[in-house]
Amino acid sequence: MSEVITIANQKGGVGKTTTAVNLAASLAVAEKRVLLIDIDPQANATTGMGFSRSDSEFNIYHVLTGAKRLSEIVLKTHIPTLFLAPSNIGLVSIEREFDDKNRDFKLTLKTKLEEIKDEYDFIIIDSPPALGALTLNALNASDSVIIPVQCEYYALEGLAMMLQTIKLVKRETNPRLNIRGFLPTMFSSQNNLSKSTLEDLKNHVKKKLFMDKEGDDEIVIIPRNIKLAESPSFGKPIILYDIKSPGSVAYQKLAYAILE
Repeated sequence: MSEVITIANQKGGVGKTTTAVNLAASLAVAEKRVLLIDIDPQANATTGMGFSRSDSEFNIYHVLTGAKRLSEIVLKTHIPTLFLAPSNIGLVSIEREFDDKNRDFKLTLKTKLEEIKDEYDFIIIDSPPALGALTLNALNASDSVIIPVQCEYYALEGLAMMLQTIKLVKRETNPRLNIRGFLPTMFSSQNNLSKSTLEDLKNHVKKKLFMDKEGDDEIVIIPRNIKLAESPSFGKPIILYDIKSPGSVAYQKLAYAILE
């Protein structure tokens, strides 16, 4: 049985797409068959995997509108066991056509995934930085959600809204959905604010932080890292761009924590 994991946070700039791309790549390098689904109109996961937004004639928009099956849009990547369902700016029109109260549309991705779900060990979904119809589609299609939390000011603001949305989805449309964990991102050991935010997370959600399987009671933290920031501009996940960089090591630790 495959596990479908959405990476979600309605706050932008928290490392959501970075996490989706690099977690997917790290799981694939660990010899798992992985599908990365880009359901964000900005298509940053698509470009982060080395594809232009206009490379593919068909994308996730055509799947959600019923024009194509999910299997018909999947692309191969540089990692043999990692595949991509690309996005495109045209996906914006979906949000205009369907609001978050449209129950049938909110279950579209879940229905489409049923056709291919057993072909993969993990399906990772990169959702938009908003709690609209697309994110609800992702949550309804998922077994679990990972919430990246930026180690900066206002980081914890808005989490209540995210948690309330997950609670509503569990109650109304997807009772199996659970929070896989919170992931501290953009951490700097030289920054007191980073340390303070991390302590807040430990105090409030420690049981939902990922544990480093190789560390001694250490949690998985994604650091601020130049190589990690550079890799999307080269169209590569960090594990292909600089496997020994702190960012790459951190995402490999996240993958190992999930595989456990």
